[in-house]
Amino acid sequence: MAVQAPLAADTPPSPWPTVARAVVLLTASMSVLLTAFAWPSVRSSVHDVPIAVAGPAAAVEQVSTALGQRLPGGFETAEVADTAAAERLIRDREVYGAIDVSSGTPQVIMASAASAAVAQTLHSVATALSQAQAQGTRTAVAVRDLIPLPADDPRGAGLAAGALPLAMGGLLAALLLTRLVRGTARRVTGALAFAITGGLAVAAILQFWFGSLTGAYWGNSGAIALTIAATSLSILGLESLLGYVGFGLGAVAMMLIGNPLSGTATAPEMLPGWSGILGQLLPPGAGGQLLRSTAFFDGRGATHSVIVLVTWLTLGVVLCLASGLRARRAATVAAGFVRTPSSPASTTFATPTR
Repeated sequence: MAVQAPLAADTPPSPWPTVARAVVLLTASMSVLLTAFAWPSVRSSVHDVPIAVAGPAAAVEQVSTALGQRLPGGFETAEVADTAAAERLIRDREVYGAIDVSSGTPQVIMASAASAAVAQTLHSVATALSQAQAQGTRTAVAVRDLIPLPADDPRGAGLAAGALPLAMGGLLAALLLTRLVRGTARRVTGALAFAITGGLAVAAILQFWFGSLTGAYWGNSGAIALTIAATSLSILGLESLLGYVGFGLGAVAMMLIGNPLSGTATAPEMLPGWSGILGQLLPPGAGGQLLRSTAFFDGRGATHSVIVLVTWLTLGVVLCLASGLRARRAATVAAGFVRTPSSPASTTFATPTR
C-alpha cells in the first residue's frame, strides 16, 4: 500500500521590507517608462527645422525676420534664388519645406511626407507671411504640398505607428533565437532570415493594406528588413557576450531610448534638445528615416540612415562571432585536461615502468 508523503510546510511569507522594495522598484520602473515615452512628445517643439526661403535678398531677409519673430529659433533657413532650387532641396530631403517669394506672390511649399507635424507648422505660419508684401497689405498665401502623404493615410498614422512594432520585432527575434536556437551561425542566420520575411510582411501590410506607403515595394521591404536585422543582431551580439545583462542593455537601448527618440511620428528636429540627434544614431530612428526616403523620396537622403543601420548590424555580427570564438577556445582548453580511454582495457592512471 502506497503511503502518501506528508505535505511540505508552508513557505513563510516575505518580510515587509521585501514588499517595500518591490513597490519602490515597480514605481521607479513605471516612472521610467512614462518619462521615456511621454517626455519627447510633451516637450516636442519646432527648433532649428531646416527650410528654404526663395527670392531676392531683401525679401528673403524680410521673411526670415518675420519667422524669427513668430517662432524664435524655430527654423534654420537656406537662401535660394528661385522656386526650382527650393523644390530640389525638398526632394533631396535637405529641407522640410520652403517659403517662396521669388515670384512676388508668396507661397509655402511643404512636403507632408517628410513630416506631417512640420507641414502643419508651415501651414500655420502661412498667413503671417502675407505681411512680407509691401505696404502691409494682407494677401492670401498659397500653400502647396509638393510630396504629400498617401490619400489612404493622409496623417501618416501607419508609418508613425509602425515604429514600435519594428523595434519590438527585433527584440522578440533576439529573445526567441537565444532561447530556441543553439549555435552562433544558426542564430545569425535565423535573425537575417527573419529580417527578410518580416520586411516583406510589414511592407506589404503598410503599403497594400493600410495604404501608408508609396514607392517601390522592394525598396520599402529592404529598408524594414535592414532595420529589423540591425536591431535583432545588435541585441543578439550583446546577449552572446554579456548574457542577460547584454540582453537588458540592448532592450533598453532599442525600446526605452531608440523608439521614443526615433522622431518617426514628428521629426527629429522637433524633439527636445539633443535627443533627436541621439535617436538618429539608433536603429529605430535611422530605420524610420530610411523608410520615409524609400517610400516617398526615391531613396534620397538615405545615406546617413543606411550607415547607422549597417554599423549596428556589423557590430552585432562581430560580437556574435567573438562570443562564438571565445566559447570554442574555452572548450578546446577544457578538452586538453580531459583524457578519454582509448579502449576498455586501458586504465585511467598510467603504471610506472621499471
